[in-house]
Amino acid sequence: MDTDTREYNFAQLMVAAAAREIQNGEIIFVGMRLPLLGFLLAKSLHAPDAVGIYELGIVRDRVAPVPILTMGDLPNLYQAAWLADTADAMSLLQQGRVDVSFLGGAQVDRFGNLNTTLIGDWNGSISSLPGSGGACDLASLAQRHILVMAHEERRFVERVDYITSPGYGDGPGWRQRVGLPRGGPSTVITTLGIFHFDPVDCQMVLTSVHPGVTVKMVQDHTGWPLKIANPVQITPPPTLSELDMLAQFDPKGFWTGGPAR
Repeated sequence: MDTDTREYNFAQLMVAAAAREIQNGEIIFVGMRLPLLGFLLAKSLHAPDAVGIYELGIVRDRVAPVPILTMGDLPNLYQAAWLADTADAMSLLQQGRVDVSFLGGAQVDRFGNLNTTLIGDWNGSISSLPGSGGACDLASLAQRHILVMAHEERRFVERVDYITSPGYGDGPGWRQRVGLPRGGPSTVITTLGIFHFDPVDCQMVLTSVHPGVTVKMVQDHTGWPLKIANPVQITPPPTLSELDMLAQFDPKGFWTGGPAR
């Protein structure tokens, strides 16, 4: 892979980071926005045998012939390997056949629990959010899942107000105790850095900061004392090949538009 790069923005950097989490031959529950682009990027550059599952029931083993903005765009149906429905797509999760799923949300905590249901307290004021959709299934049944979200202190909280999509609950052994047969969050990709999870205590660990970002900046935008890897890496910028492919998939910057770095 080439290492030279040109100007880029954090959305493009996050897509490249998401793509690098996908291995060749894996089955990916794709999702929308940046994860959609991440799957296309991985399949085009280093994971040609990856297979994408879309919530509508679309399964693709080849890249759509023209750029798509959403999973339901007609070019995403053209020459798909399987055109089914949502129940069929979710049944692949239940069978344990999905290697990776992508999620985002309003809140995440140190154990990777995700909230897309409500902000507030049942005994006080509540702001309603869109809810789970299929997110709980993805977090519960995929072999692993990856979170992609903006990094703000109001989003990175010590304990989420509501667990919509389970991470590691309250720590080691929680998933097994509540009957989740597999999986858990493996990576968190944010606008500031990349996190993985400690295999012993299941807490989020800052492993990489994006170019121009400091560890202090990440801590200042996080609502608990961070665990920090030693050493912390610098996230590799998108390569020329990655940027060229992204320009093909998102030519008008619908998902990745923004000021260049």
